[in-house]
Amino acid sequence: MTSSVTSGVSEPRTVARSTARVSYRAAFWGLIVRDTRVLSRSMTQFLLRTVIQPFLFVFVFLYVFPNIGAQIHGPGKSSFGTVLLPGLVAVAIMFQGIQAVGLPLVNEFAQTREIEDRVMAPLPTSLVAFEKILFGAMQAVLAAVIVFPMVLFFPNANVHPHVNFPLLVAEIIVSCLSAGALGLAIGTGWNPRQVPLIFSLIVIPITFLGCIYYPWAALHPIRWLQIVILANPLVYVSEGLRGAITPNIEHMAWPVSMGVLIVIGAGLTWLGMRGFRRRVLD
Repeated sequence: MTSSVTSGVSEPRTVARSTARVSYRAAFWGLIVRDTRVLSRSMTQFLLRTVIQPFLFVFVFLYVFPNIGAQIHGPGKSSFGTVLLPGLVAVAIMFQGIQAVGLPLVNEFAQTREIEDRVMAPLPTSLVAFEKILFGAMQAVLAAVIVFPMVLFFPNANVHPHVNFPLLVAEIIVSCLSAGALGLAIGTGWNPRQVPLIFSLIVIPITFLGCIYYPWAALHPIRWLQIVILANPLVYVSEGLRGAITPNIEHMAWPVSMGVLIVIGAGLTWLGMRGFRRRVLD
């Protein structure tokens, strides 16, 4: 008698939990579809913000400089184009995380109040925040897919990659999720009036000190700088991609770069979700 009563009570609970999971999945997918439709309407803007900066870097360093006799060489016998390729893919990923997640969130919390519509979805607040990270990561993957062949096949780029595809896929996934988490942390932690400071204090420093134009190992003569920039997440993205795309160039060991990036990404995810919940409750 007791067992029948117990099973009768547990069965509705099991059904309720299953229904909740289905509801969460549908709501989460609905947010992804909604954001995809919004992105498709502004695809031109997405392509411009993704392509312009890498194109200018490649055009100036790999076309203008050689043609005026000011060619730059990479360390050892490697060409500068080979050094630059993983760095530009890395910066495209990181910028996309900030631009796709961080900057829109600043406006959604302070001006458009669009975030109020999102939190009305039948989802826990943490899942709404994670959807932001995931969709930002998806845009970062698309940016990497666009930038990689653009640099690789640029005329006279003199790029010599030796791609490890399984490692490249793993590095891109971890890097893009970390970039989305960085965007969430920035978007929930900054006041709209401080947006110019995001570029002055975050974007520009992490770009120039992110091992985009040089391998981390090449900084050994400037030991203090080599140590200081280890606080920059873009260093691990650049070095991880360098190990996957151009392993012939001296680089940080990929288990180190990927392991540290996973830790940084997890920390940024926690920080961003905490800030997201706080801003929503405010």
